[in-house]
Amino acid sequence: MKFWQSLAFMEPDQLMETAPIVEEVGFYGALLSDHLFHPEQIESAYPYSPDGKAPFTPETPFPEPWCTICGIATVTWRLYFCTNIFILPLRNPLEVAKAVSTAAVLSENRVVLGAGAGWAKEEFDLVAQDFHTRGRRFDEMVEVMRKLWQGGMVEHQGEFYAFDRLQMTPAPSRPVPIYVGGHSGPALRRAARLGDGWIGAGYAPEEVSGVIGRLKELREQAGRGHLPFDFVVPVSVPPDVDLFRRLEDEGVTSLVSYPFSYALGPRSTLDQKRQALERYAENVILKMQ
Repeated sequence: MKFWQSLAFMEPDQLMETAPIVEEVGFYGALLSDHLFHPEQIESAYPYSPDGKAPFTPETPFPEPWCTICGIATVTWRLYFCTNIFILPLRNPLEVAKAVSTAAVLSENRVVLGAGAGWAKEEFDLVAQDFHTRGRRFDEMVEVMRKLWQGGMVEHQGEFYAFDRLQMTPAPSRPVPIYVGGHSGPALRRAARLGDGWIGAGYAPEEVSGVIGRLKELREQAGRGHLPFDFVVPVSVPPDVDLFRRLEDEGVTSLVSYPFSYALGPRSTLDQKRQALERYAENVILKMQ
């Protein structure tokens, strides 16, 4: 079992000091969230809460994740980094490929692109990206980025993106894993068809086996059931070793520790974060080894 610590919503000025502690106590990786901005008026429903309200405000910090990863990679040696999730179709695939490949090179391949199609139409409208084609564009963006990350001259002629032969340098020395986020039907099918893993958005323990089973079924249908695949599952209950062992038996390969804003409140000191990380390591990570 791998354990990820979410760094979502935390104070940006503590990131450089917190990441080495996350590594020191034994976490496998750190998760970083993504939004470009917070529109003052949002009519789109947040799909991961019963009331459709997002668990963040205009004041919630969302530092650009690939800049952040490049920074905190310089103060860690083993810690992996994954976006949870990066809103892929808000961007141009060449620009995303460049940012991710740079982070992969500078971190010595310690990055995973966790990507989703997005839910806030207002965000898409403000950057002139078509909200209604975001799923199809996501699929083609993955194809484009994987071509570019191979290195050497490549070309692409698709429905949304087209370019003659070009080369993007530096390229990662090994493929960047792509984990697909979301629990809608299209998101699960996309994860099964294109992903190297899947990232959930928070589940009650009794929901997990059904989602894992559905993903395994879809992967078999896509002819990809034999390939390695990471099931990253945040659960919406306090950490419990016996529960986590049952989830591991059901196929979960990675678990997520709550963001500090959930576990400690909206603001916390670096010392409070260290204590929380050490408790989690002692009570969960070490006991699961």
